[in-house]
Amino acid sequence: MKGLFTVLYLSILSVAPMMGQENNATESMATAELEAQDDLALAVSDSAQIDTLAAASVDTIQVVDNKREKVDGVVSVVGEYVILESDIDKSFIDMQTQGVSTDNITRCQVLGRLMEDKMYAHQAIQDSILVSDTEISGIVDRKMEFFVSQVGSMEKLLQYYRKDSEQSLREEMTELEKAIQLSQRMQAKVVEEIEITPEEVRQWYNGLDQDELPVFGDEVEIAQIVKIPEPTEEAVQETIDKLNSFKQDVLENGSSFAIKQTLYSEDPGKSENGGVYVLTKNAGFVQEFKDAAFSLPEGAISEPFKSDFGWHILQVEKIRGQERVVRHILLRPKISQESIEETKKELADIRQKVIDGEFTFSEAARNFSDEKETRFEGGVLRNPQTFDTKFELTKMDPTLYSQINPLKGDEISQPLLEETRTGIQFKLLKVISRHEAHKADYAKDYIKIKELALKEKQLNEIGKWMEGKIEDTYISVAPGNRDCDFANNWLKK
Repeated sequence: MKGLFTVLYLSILSVAPMMGQENNATESMATAELEAQDDLALAVSDSAQIDTLAAASVDTIQVVDNKREKVDGVVSVVGEYVILESDIDKSFIDMQTQGVSTDNITRCQVLGRLMEDKMYAHQAIQDSILVSDTEISGIVDRKMEFFVSQVGSMEKLLQYYRKDSEQSLREEMTELEKAIQLSQRMQAKVVEEIEITPEEVRQWYNGLDQDELPVFGDEVEIAQIVKIPEPTEEAVQETIDKLNSFKQDVLENGSSFAIKQTLYSEDPGKSENGGVYVLTKNAGFVQEFKDAAFSLPEGAISEPFKSDFGWHILQVEKIRGQERVVRHILLRPKISQESIEETKKELADIRQKVIDGEFTFSEAARNFSDEKETRFEGGVLRNPQTFDTKFELTKMDPTLYSQINPLKGDEISQPLLEETRTGIQFKLLKVISRHEAHKADYAKDYIKIKELALKEKQLNEIGKWMEGKIEDTYISVAPGNRDCDFANNWLKK
C-alpha cells in the first residue's frame, strides 16, 4: 500500500460495551461509517501509518442504544506519534490546573506546540536518547500529587480528566510525560554545545532598536546572616545509635533496608525513583555521600556519617562500572527548644550591634554567619537563575519576596525562622540596594543581556535543526487544522 492515497475518517464513539455477535456487528457498522465519511479526513501515504491509525480508530469505537457521538478525532501525525483533539483539550486543562491564563492562547498555538514536542520526541528515539521508567514514574507521582492538591481529591481529578480510574489516568500521564522528557532531552542535545562570545553579545545588543530594548523590572540586591541551631551531643548520639540499630537489623536479621528507608528516612526525596539514587563521581551530591558510596562493595552498608543534611547510613545495591546504585536513610538529630531560643537571641544580639554601629552588616556576615555559600561575600545572595546578585521583584521566590517586602531603606529584618532542606535556621535580611525598572543597559545589565542573546542563538539553532528534520519525518495534519499557520508551514516543507 506504500504510496497509495488513502482516506481515513478517524473518530471515537462514546458507548457502553456490547457482547458477542452484536458487538462484532457494531464494529463492522462503525468501520463502514469510518470509510464512508470524510469531513475530518486525513490523507495518509504510508502503510505503517495507515495500519496504526486504523487500529487506533477501530479499537476505540463503542456504541450504546444505537446512538453515536463523536468525542475525539486525530488532528495530526508526527512520526510515530498521533495527536488527538483530546490532547489539545488536555493541554488547556493542564495549563488551567497550573494557574496559567489561557485567554489569549488558541487551539492552533497549542497544536503547534504539541507537533513540535512530538517532533523532538520522535527524533530523540531515532537518536537513541533514553528515559528510564523509574524516572518517569517519579515525575508522574509528583504531578498527580500536585494536581490532587489543586482540585481537592483524586475523585475530582478523575472527573476533571474524564477518567474512570487512577490507573488509566496514570498510564496516560506516563505516556505523555515520556514524550515530554524525550522532547526536552532532544532540545538540550541540540543546543548543548552552543556558546556565545562577548563580541556576539555586543553585536546582538547594538543590533536592537531603542524600542526593541528589553525592559527589566524593579530589582533588589539582598544580603543575609544565617544562624543554625545545633543539637546536643546526646541528641547526636541518639541518632547515631538509631542508625546503627537499623544497620544491625538488616545485616543480622535480614530486614529490608528499603522498607526501613520508607518508614524512617527523613529525606524528602525518598519517594522519588523508589528511593534509589544512581551516582557517578561527578554527580551533584555532597562529597560525604559520594565518598561513602564509592568506598563500599556491592551489598555493604556504611557506618553512620554526617553531612550538611544530617546523619546517614548508605547501602550500595549495585555497582555498574563507574556508577553506584544506592539507597540511604537520613536522620536529623532533634533540636531542643532551648537551642532554638539561644540561636534566635544570638541573632537578635548581632542585629542590634549592627544597628549600633559596632560593625557593618557585611562584617557581621563574614564573622558570624553559618552559611558558607554567602558568608565570604558579606552575606550577599546570588540569583539561582542568573547567578547575578540582582533579583527582579516580579520573578522572585514568593517566600523571599514576602520577607523583604516590608523592609524600608536600610532596615534589617527581625530574626526569621525558616525550614530548609537541611533543617531549621534563623536569618537576618537586609536590602543593600534597589534598582528601578529600566531599559537594558549594556554595562549594568550585561549578564541578563548575555542570557537573552544566548537564548536567541539557541532558538535559531533549533530552528535550523527543525528545518532539516521536517524533510525526513512523516507529518500529516487533518484538513480542518491545516489553516493553522504552524501546521501549514510544516506541510509546505
